[in-house]
Amino acid sequence: MARFLLLHFHSAAEDWWYTLNESKAWQNRFYYSLSGAYLLVALVALIQLIRIEIRVPEYGWTTQKVFHLLNFLVNGVRAVVFFFRRQVQFLEPRILQSLLLDLPGLLFFTTYTLLVLFWAEIYHQARSLPTDNLRPTFVVINTIIYTIQILVWLIVWWKPLGLLESFSKIFFAGVSLGAAIGFLLYGGRLFLMLQRFPIESKGRRKKLREVGLVTAICFTCFTIRSGIMAWAAFDKRGDLDVLDHPVLDTVVYLLVEILPSALVLYILRKLPPNRPGPPGYEPIPSTIRTG
Repeated sequence: MARFLLLHFHSAAEDWWYTLNESKAWQNRFYYSLSGAYLLVALVALIQLIRIEIRVPEYGWTTQKVFHLLNFLVNGVRAVVFFFRRQVQFLEPRILQSLLLDLPGLLFFTTYTLLVLFWAEIYHQARSLPTDNLRPTFVVINTIIYTIQILVWLIVWWKPLGLLESFSKIFFAGVSLGAAIGFLLYGGRLFLMLQRFPIESKGRRKKLREVGLVTAICFTCFTIRSGIMAWAAFDKRGDLDVLDHPVLDTVVYLLVEILPSALVLYILRKLPPNRPGPPGYEPIPSTIRTG
């Protein structure tokens, strides 16, 4: 009896899954919902960017401002793409479709590894270690990643090959795993370093909590993204770039982009102080309240 009920439930779940995935009406509902969620996160990032600019306009483009600007761009582009998801699927030449679907993922990587860079600078400064090579290394790594991905897009556009498409997904999986390791390495180090100091003030406890939460959120989301992309490289059922996987798309993008972005923006919502610092003040690392 139990086996019969289990088989019946499994069959009903499969029917439900395929009904939702194959229905154009349900596809539109899922994709419009994703578009609305991304738009909301984009607006939050834009409002926070405006608030920071009003508070400290004299500092120019600090890391904090760039972080919120990139969040606005990533989520804004995703909102537009999912609103016009059906039209995007049939764009020609195909490289345009690849750019719209994959480029926001690369920008998301750049956006959140800015936090890794910031934490690495804080950690190195606290340990009296050199920081001169951190920013150039960040730029070089991103340049290499974007160059490789652009070359893959051009080759696939010139001569579509299933092997290259799989390589592109594996490459994304490796990039995401690298980001997860970066958060674990520098977020974890900074958390442990802060933990060694006496937690006597509310501000110190809050900073410790911020670093711990952001590290856990970003490590988890990039690890999930890495696993999903690796699965998609070898199994078409995990492909996010097709119209008939709206349920999978909704679950994955909620877990790896929308919820992490919303949570991190909420955790790092505190504005920088509105009074300029003393002579020699370094505005870029000091205006971000992440740790």
